[in-house]
Amino acid sequence: MPPAVYIIGLAIFAQGTSELMLAGLLPELATDLGVSIPQAGLLISAFAVGMLVGAPVLAVVTLHWPRRNTLLGFLAVFALTHVAGALTPNYEVLLATRVVGAFVYAGFWTVAAVTALALVPAGRRAKAMSVVTGGLTVATIIGLPAGTVIGQHLGWRAAFWAVALMSALAMIGVLRTIPPGTPSPPGTPSPAGERAPRLRTELQVMANARLWLAYATTALVTAAILVVFSYLAPLLTEDTGLPSGAVPGVLALYGVGSLVGITLGGRTADAAPFGTLAIGIAGVVALSTVLALWAAQPVIAISAIFLLGGFGFALNPALNARVFTLAERAPTLATAVNFAAFNVGITVGPWLGGLAIDAGAGYPALGWIAAALGVVALSTVALAVGLRSRPDPVSTWS
Repeated sequence: MPPAVYIIGLAIFAQGTSELMLAGLLPELATDLGVSIPQAGLLISAFAVGMLVGAPVLAVVTLHWPRRNTLLGFLAVFALTHVAGALTPNYEVLLATRVVGAFVYAGFWTVAAVTALALVPAGRRAKAMSVVTGGLTVATIIGLPAGTVIGQHLGWRAAFWAVALMSALAMIGVLRTIPPGTPSPPGTPSPAGERAPRLRTELQVMANARLWLAYATTALVTAAILVVFSYLAPLLTEDTGLPSGAVPGVLALYGVGSLVGITLGGRTADAAPFGTLAIGIAGVVALSTVLALWAAQPVIAISAIFLLGGFGFALNPALNARVFTLAERAPTLATAVNFAAFNVGITVGPWLGGLAIDAGAGYPALGWIAAALGVVALSTVALAVGLRSRPDPVSTWS
């Protein structure tokens, strides 16, 4: 495996840490900026909005850009947004930096996947992608609790400085390991006139209704998980009664559950995608209900959070595999839109949770919202199973 693939995984780790760490820093952010916890939670939604827009836009815009220069540019902007965020005393400015940083992070994901695939032979592409996406899994296990610890002891701004430093280090790695003019992978349109047919094919694939049903499942599942995940820190301290110092440990446990879940889900998703989805979503519904009923019981709450990470991340391979299967002829735009669907859920989840908290429903009510979203997600899976035997209208197009 070329060193460049591991460097890309490191860059995803740095940026993924920023994406996740605010879940453990909401009380500190709210206090320092003089806003409510639900308002601080909108910083998570703002990041998701940036990724939602950035994924499909930059997937097309950067199609023929030099890969190394593009990755360096995205990392530089990402680092600068965190420097600006660490320096500003203004909530609105911080909100804007989260949107901009997430926009280029989405672009980095798109170009990083293309670059990793171009650097390895066909027989090692799956392994290369596992290294790249593994950066986000490691961010869940290490980056999230580490960012929470840094924020609690040195202030949330120190966590932003740490992400900026890691991004700068990743830039050095990209510069030293990724060759200039990295070739495009097979099937990428060339500048010599193939671009229009490729874009037309991409749009034809996007007309598949089953693909949009898969996007709905992705968005609903992600929203169900994020309703609870975004407010874990205040839930654990205010309802479960844990000291703030115990929050990073519980978040790390969530990360361990996520690693176990994505490993098991990766082994079952290809052979039984709908079964993996059904079991995973049912687990999310059940565990969200447990948190709604017994959040005040530390042992039950902590166990449920660990299992929520497992069941939630077990869904990820199946959600992605479903889209790849439906858009096999032209997966670039379809994959970018699925990435955007994840971020629809990341945006909607914290927003719905914030509405419930502002209404005085309390943090355990978040579990009921997550369970309801999960039930709707299960209905989309059932509908997809019913449509599975019908012919794919897109496959008949020339």
